[in-house]
Amino acid sequence: MYNLLCPHMILNSLHDLEYHQLKELGIEGIIFDLDNTIIPWDQQQMSPEIIEWVNALLKEGFKICLLSNNMGKRVKDIAEIFNVPFVSRAYKPAKSGFRHAIAAMELSQDQVAVIGDQLFTDILGGNRIGLITIWVRPLSAQEFIGTKITRRLERLAVRVLKAKGFISKSAIIKNNNY
Repeated sequence: MYNLLCPHMILNSLHDLEYHQLKELGIEGIIFDLDNTIIPWDQQQMSPEIIEWVNALLKEGFKICLLSNNMGKRVKDIAEIFNVPFVSRAYKPAKSGFRHAIAAMELSQDQVAVIGDQLFTDILGGNRIGLITIWVRPLSAQEFIGTKITRRLERLAVRVLKAKGFISKSAIIKNNNY
């Protein structure tokens, strides 16, 4: 059970992920969470650096799909920037949203990684169907009230996972405070 909450990699920032790391794992597609992963929760526009980074992934040949529990319009507007598919109202960590995202990229699950900022939605959901999971530090401290409560549970879960040896320093890229 503990392994369902363990990301394969932990990053301070999306910029810490190198393309070759994914390619070495056979990854051809990336499912991105939206809020606080590629765009701050409380903002309508992504930073130019994130836009450039995502575009570089696309130029490297990676397929991308956005997967969010958010409403359709916000997710659609961001997906249109990159001309990529999206799944809104995904009810993560439910498996169905992840399966729809994988199908939208026309890949198999062993070719897909998921990148997100929440342990109990993005990482748990991705691990439930066998994806490579990458946990990234949230872009903003501003969050939905329910997410703030979940963050407290995340901190407790990480302490337990570290104590039991499920999250090791080898999973952590760069220095962070997870």
